[in-house]
Amino acid sequence: MTRRAIFDNKLLPYLLLAPQLAITIAFFFWPAGQAIYQSVIRQDPFGLLTRLVWLENFRNVLGGPFYLQSLRTTLLFSGAVILVAMTAGLLLAVTVDRQARGAGVYTMLLMWPYAVAPAVAASLWLFIFHPAIGILGRNLRAVGIHWDYLLDGRDAMILVILAAAWSRVSYNFIFFLAGLQSIPRSVLEAASIDGADSRRRFWKIVFPLLSPTTFFLLVVNVTYSFFDTFGVIHSLTKGGPGKATETLIYKVYVDGVVNLDLGGSAAQSVILLLAVIALTALQFRYIERRVHY
Repeated sequence: MTRRAIFDNKLLPYLLLAPQLAITIAFFFWPAGQAIYQSVIRQDPFGLLTRLVWLENFRNVLGGPFYLQSLRTTLLFSGAVILVAMTAGLLLAVTVDRQARGAGVYTMLLMWPYAVAPAVAASLWLFIFHPAIGILGRNLRAVGIHWDYLLDGRDAMILVILAAAWSRVSYNFIFFLAGLQSIPRSVLEAASIDGADSRRRFWKIVFPLLSPTTFFLLVVNVTYSFFDTFGVIHSLTKGGPGKATETLIYKVYVDGVVNLDLGGSAAQSVILLLAVIALTALQFRYIERRVHY
């Protein structure tokens, strides 16, 4: 019979939790509370006059001509970023897991992009795809492809999707590789003895066993694509051309910082937060049912 450790100091657990609780309150609950407060008031640009308007900011936002356009742009952008980043991360993890020559160096190089800041990553992609100074951008125009993300909304969307997804591939790769290496080799060897080829082993055995990792990465990538891609968009396109790449998180910045509509910007941030919470809850409610732990 094992003996349970009992600590007489009842204050110690609270002291150990205090730093994390302080960080959570300072960087999550306090800003969220300020956003909710700002969303129900209206101020002049100088903050001299404040009045309570309740849900008027939300009605103005949802009835605005550009909000639904930003919503469609966000859904397209987020879906593409999640698909590209997770697919590329899984393919690279499968390649490393097959014991390729130089897998250690290969893994180290693939992890480096995760340490690159979004603004720096955007600058790297700018030097590749810029129509005047970019290596690939100039070659595309040289062969007759009229590539110009500064004027063409479709080109701009492709560029921000690639840049945002590239920044996330390393994160997905690390978790997928850890998930693949945790699968018992005896299971794969038994399937191989039974006559299953590599493709059948992957879809019938490997991928179902990766479902907890895939579900976790899906939730994390949804949050990333909605919130953490501001730096990429701001550095590359600033929401243009013609609002073609203006996602919901970037519209919050434009309306609040540029246009000084603090109430409308706060209302948009509250709507975006509720939308991501609802989307995450739906993922746990319906997608997690297919996860095999």
